[in-house]
Amino acid sequence: MAHVKLHIPGPVEVSEKTFRAFCQPMIGHRGQGFKDLYAAMQPKLQALLYTKQLVFLSTSSAWGVMEGAIRNLVAKKVLNCMCGAFSDKWFDVSKRCGKDAEALQVPWGSPIRAAQIDAKLATGQFDALTVIHNETSTGVMSPLAEIAALKAKYADVMFIVDCVSSLTAVKVEFDALGIDVVLAGTQKAFALPPGLTVFACSPAALKKAESAKDRGYYFDLLEFQKNAEQSMTPSTPSIGHVYALASKLEDIFAEGLDARYARHARLSKITRDWAAKHGFTTFPDAGFESQTLTCVNNGAKPGGRVVDVPKLQKLVKDRGFLIDGGYGKIKGTTFRVSNMGDETEATMNALYAAMDEAMKQL
Repeated sequence: MAHVKLHIPGPVEVSEKTFRAFCQPMIGHRGQGFKDLYAAMQPKLQALLYTKQLVFLSTSSAWGVMEGAIRNLVAKKVLNCMCGAFSDKWFDVSKRCGKDAEALQVPWGSPIRAAQIDAKLATGQFDALTVIHNETSTGVMSPLAEIAALKAKYADVMFIVDCVSSLTAVKVEFDALGIDVVLAGTQKAFALPPGLTVFACSPAALKKAESAKDRGYYFDLLEFQKNAEQSMTPSTPSIGHVYALASKLEDIFAEGLDARYARHARLSKITRDWAAKHGFTTFPDAGFESQTLTCVNNGAKPGGRVVDVPKLQKLVKDRGFLIDGGYGKIKGTTFRVSNMGDETEATMNALYAAMDEAMKQL
């Protein structure tokens, strides 16, 4: 079957170079070869997260570490900041983990703001909060620096941040922000196959985890720290993913972090411009649009053009590209176009041309 190029919010396209790295021969995960591989990557991972802390690798989707952070760091009550399908789900996960949880819900399309969090934390009820930096269901990017500034006021509250679809595409300065956990699955802006999560923890988070009696084993933050000190993982890792990550880090630093951030910002703006040219509005509140995908309004909010999204998807797919028809309660009343990972103006222009042709048939 002919390959249909992915412009969905994830997984995204994986380069031939990355695939070749993924398919290297296996090595023992407790041997010196693996230790050397992990150790050689550590400085680049730390530079990518702007941290002096060890960066951990988990063979899991990001949800594994998201749940693990809840089990390790919530002793009293967690505030789940909710602005879309995935951040909303974190509230459900917290409750399934047996934690006392409260929802801070804002309308889909709006960001989480620091003042909203401040009002909740001021009650003194919470010892943790969760935030999704870039909510892929709505295309909203919440102001992380503004939110993280509250950490100075609430030092004992664990700030747990999902940067699944922003890390590597947007600067996330872990140490400077002062947050406690940052995590990202690699199938989005990293442009790797699904199945690996990169994350870091603050010293305060590791200290807090010591008192958690039911943190389990697979996602025990202390096990990750102990093993990372020896350039290992607590459990058998996906070695192919680790090879692929090493290769991708070469690419990221060859391009340069600032250049990578600028590329993503430029491509997201061009995609929004494409939408406006065709009479669409975008779903997120102005000024809070994602840098890695565009959520196009198709009737979910008043104003702008409305089309048959499934038909648009089919016409675009017939031309070799896959776009997403919206997610959750705004499925069909939005559609989403990804520019994350390795995309360039040339590759995105090929997509826009296919979408232009499809629009003529609607």
